Amino acid sequence: MRVHICAAGRLRPGPEKLLIDDYLSRLDATGRAIGISAGPVSEIEERRKLDAPQLMAREAELLLAAAKGATIVALDERGKNETSEVFARRLGEWRDNAVPDLAFVIGGANGLAPAVREKASHIMSFGAMTWPHMLVRVLLAEQLYRAVTILAGHPYHRS
Repeated sequence: MRVHICAAGRLRPGPEKLLIDDYLSRLDATGRAIGISAGPVSEIEERRKLDAPQLMAREAELLLAAAKGATIVALDERGKNETSEVFARRLGEWRDNAVPDLAFVIGGANGLAPAVREKASHIMSFGAMTWPHMLVRVLLAEQLYRAVTILAGHPYHRS
């Protein structure tokens, strides 16, 4: 199973990008042995000046196009807040159910349009707090790596 990240906005070189690249390369190295690999990070960006509802709708179109053919997991504040262990089990179930591609979708500053949430197989949250969408990428990459280590029996996650 390939795990993709589809996100609104472009991440510039810097500490967040370094962290994401590090966690995704770790995920790939550990996950391949258990059938999970890191797919591409797809970044979408709408440069036209649109009002918030129009921008959300346009980002939804672009994000869904980037995730085409994949099972979609939306990151949204209204989603399920899970422990790392529950998330790992869920990731393992997708893998065991032969999901070939899994796309984690992260919206822009205005959040995700309802169209993305409606197409999602699962909606998850990193808590009730609002996180900058660039940091959500880091949190997601780390949790994906952590989930793979839990599934592989690796000592990274100590519970």
